[in-house]
Amino acid sequence: MRHPTAALALLAIATAVPAATPAAPPRTMDEILAAAPAEHWRTPDPDNLLVMTLETGPVVIELSPEHAPEHVANLRTLAREGYFDGLTINRSQDNFVVQWGDANGEDPAKAKPLGAAKAALPAEFSTRIRDGLAFTRLPDVDGWAPQVGFSAGFPVGRDPQAGTQWLAHCYATVGAGRGNAPDSSNGTELYVVTGQAPRQLDLNITSVGRVLDGMHRLSAMPRSLAPGGFYTQPALRTPILRIALASALNEAERPRLQVMDTGSASFDALVEARRNRADAWYLRKAGHIDLCNVPIPVRPAPDR
Repeated sequence: MRHPTAALALLAIATAVPAATPAAPPRTMDEILAAAPAEHWRTPDPDNLLVMTLETGPVVIELSPEHAPEHVANLRTLAREGYFDGLTINRSQDNFVVQWGDANGEDPAKAKPLGAAKAALPAEFSTRIRDGLAFTRLPDVDGWAPQVGFSAGFPVGRDPQAGTQWLAHCYATVGAGRGNAPDSSNGTELYVVTGQAPRQLDLNITSVGRVLDGMHRLSAMPRSLAPGGFYTQPALRTPILRIALASALNEAERPRLQVMDTGSASFDALVEARRNRADAWYLRKAGHIDLCNVPIPVRPAPDR
């Protein structure tokens, strides 16, 4: 028989052990966004922002000089000289892209002059992985690249063996149209992905950035049933009032946006929240996410 004193001592030890702290419930994306501190948001460089003005309102595109430096430099020249002003949106293909530029661009006698912009650029389907260029890798397997993740605020594919990196064709990605020759793009014909991510375009065409704001204006363009989704009647084309660099606009006209830093702890938490949804509606946690299903949050810049 155990001595009463020993039994009391054991009871005291047992009652002194603190109860396990219940695990904090997983946070939803909305909760993560609400709690993200100011330093987890970045303000895009106005010299990397194109502001397209349509009759329905503005579309804001962030360019990526890290991934397409020569195309971005040419686009800055085209925008500064007003090349796109008065041109049109000429194509809307269902579940694919919306495209804009010079409808007469194939006719040298009618094509709009390029001014100081270059008529020919090298293909920038990928760029070399550079030291110091941050990369937030997704843990999930991807069918289009050895590694995928986020770099300089954009969804990217990577091939460590080749030492290359490229912008992935996700929804809202903006690219430079080309002909059959790899080096036949110069930024005068731009398109935006409006359908399911056409990742087969990766490494086949130069991507220059992505739409931060105004995608609803582009994705709502009437679809054309003609081959390639091109509008066969000029009256169906949507006029572009202006495309300008934000840095060239006065303060009142500049978009005031912030983008979540894809290298921040808040973004890491957001990725995990999307991989394993904690919302009450979800009954099964997927444990996987596709690169193009990870949102990169954009918000109005807080008042100064």
